Amino acid sequence: MSDSPAAELHTIIDFIRHGASRFNAAGLTFGHSHDNALDEATSLVLHALHLPPDLSPAYGQSRLLREEKDAILKLFERRIGERVPAAYLIGEAWFANLAFKSDKRALVPRSPIAELILSGFEPWLAGRDVRRALDLCTGSGCIAIAMGHYNPEWQVDGVDISDDALSLAQENKAVLHAHNVELIKSNLFDGLQGKTYELIVTNPPYVTNDETDALPQEYSYEPELGLRAGDDGLDLVLKILRDAPMHLSDDGLLICEVGESEQHLVKLLPDVEFFWIEFKVGQMGIFAVEAQELRLHAEQITLLADERK
Repeated sequence: MSDSPAAELHTIIDFIRHGASRFNAAGLTFGHSHDNALDEATSLVLHALHLPPDLSPAYGQSRLLREEKDAILKLFERRIGERVPAAYLIGEAWFANLAFKSDKRALVPRSPIAELILSGFEPWLAGRDVRRALDLCTGSGCIAIAMGHYNPEWQVDGVDISDDALSLAQENKAVLHAHNVELIKSNLFDGLQGKTYELIVTNPPYVTNDETDALPQEYSYEPELGLRAGDDGLDLVLKILRDAPMHLSDDGLLICEVGESEQHLVKLLPDVEFFWIEFKVGQMGIFAVEAQELRLHAEQITLLADERK
């Protein structure tokens, strides 16, 4: 290490700054848990040192042993050389203030829906009584498990078509003791006959074919099944809008993330009253829609959905 620039780095703060500078210089893409180089470098450094993510800044001047420096630098080299998302290197991602196991079996948890969970889905639920809730396309289980964690009186179903994703979700359910969450294998609503919910939440695949093909290397480690959704990103969303009314109570609510495909959805269904949710950082392509509104426009939605394969 004596001939390496790292020989001049001594403290936690030194390595965080060094990592952030290298990440920016390498042109890494952020967006898996963290949205900037400094936060990502911090997470990698603290993980390598077996320290909590909320470590007090007072420890920033702590000096590191050689083996600790080596461990940090190995993580930096993998992040830069292989473009592996930091959450996969660490094996963990935080969502709604909960730590979830994260690996290549499912997308890295990162949906803004976490903010809605922490706010109790208000004002969108408007105080309505929720007994059963559904997380469609649950992936790692983060939305379903977080909903169950903060609403222990709810019975929450988490649904996915992927056996790999469901195995990861099962591990997260066990670690977080989510006893009120049931994980179900199903192709969207196909395996949910007879089940109804007051609240359905979904973060389905919504990335267009062109956008998926052009994604940075970091995204190649995630299962494409959780990203690609046709030429306009709405192949699955339209089917969800078509079938959700059969599984929503009379006054049920659907909350759905469509990201940049919002523009395509609004053009296809200009008469449907989607309420686009404002987050702390602005709109994020997530809407709420009432069951009655979907039933009102069921014919038009069904025609569009049935055109998709």
